[in-house]
Amino acid sequence: MSNVLITGCSTGFGELAALTFADRGHTVVATMRTPGKSAALNDRPEIIQLALDVTSTDSVNAAFAQAVDRLGRIDVVVNNAGVESFGAVHLFSDDEVAWQFDTNVTGVVRVARAAVPHMLANGGGAIVNVGSVAGRVGTPYGGMYAATKHAVEALTEAMHFELSHRGIRVAVIEPGQFPTQLGANSATAAAMGPDSEEYERFQRYRAAQKSLVSSGPADPQLVVDAIYRAGTERPGVLRHPVGADADLVLGAKGGLTFEEFDTAMRGVLNWHE
Repeated sequence: MSNVLITGCSTGFGELAALTFADRGHTVVATMRTPGKSAALNDRPEIIQLALDVTSTDSVNAAFAQAVDRLGRIDVVVNNAGVESFGAVHLFSDDEVAWQFDTNVTGVVRVARAAVPHMLANGGGAIVNVGSVAGRVGTPYGGMYAATKHAVEALTEAMHFELSHRGIRVAVIEPGQFPTQLGANSATAAAMGPDSEEYERFQRYRAAQKSLVSSGPADPQLVVDAIYRAGTERPGVLRHPVGADADLVLGAKGGLTFEEFDTAMRGVLNWHE
């Protein structure tokens, strides 16, 4: 069994991943900015909770050092912490762009800087980055979030080439739409308020997007099962799309020109201009 460190565990995929790895016999270090926020994790004293803010190098290094000090080694790291923002690309301020990228992209790099030397010294391990189907498709009014997840795709692929020959497996999870606190805690660009000329079109697109999967909310456990497979399977695969909408979108985009894909997706969404 492995020692597993997971970021962003206060809610959502991170919380569920911590519980799932622990249920399956692994030792889990569940990290978050404020330990103790998850009632489900508080009921599991065998799960170690540590403070870790991915936007702070000092915080990442301190948490990783504490985990290694307590367990001796870390075998699997899951980069799950992330934030989401909505808005037309041209309406984002510099600070809003920096906030999105600092968490979703630089945060992954900070954790990698802490994890990779340790894993190399201990003969290998696995790094699982939680991306999104948005990392493969740029969506209207989700461009800034998609840009960060495109970056996660690029980082993951590069790390595979750089590290696989040294025993470190790297993978990216690509969920479609799932009901988690990521959406509930999302932000909208300040300039995208109800009085902006883009707002009404944004609302129509969001309604169309939510209709893409008509069978009801997908089970987040599907994503966590993919995280688990990516962290434990050998040799494993690089990319793990999850969800019917992810399969639909990626399947269509992979077999069509962009212009054909544009026409097809507008038809599926009934979102015509």
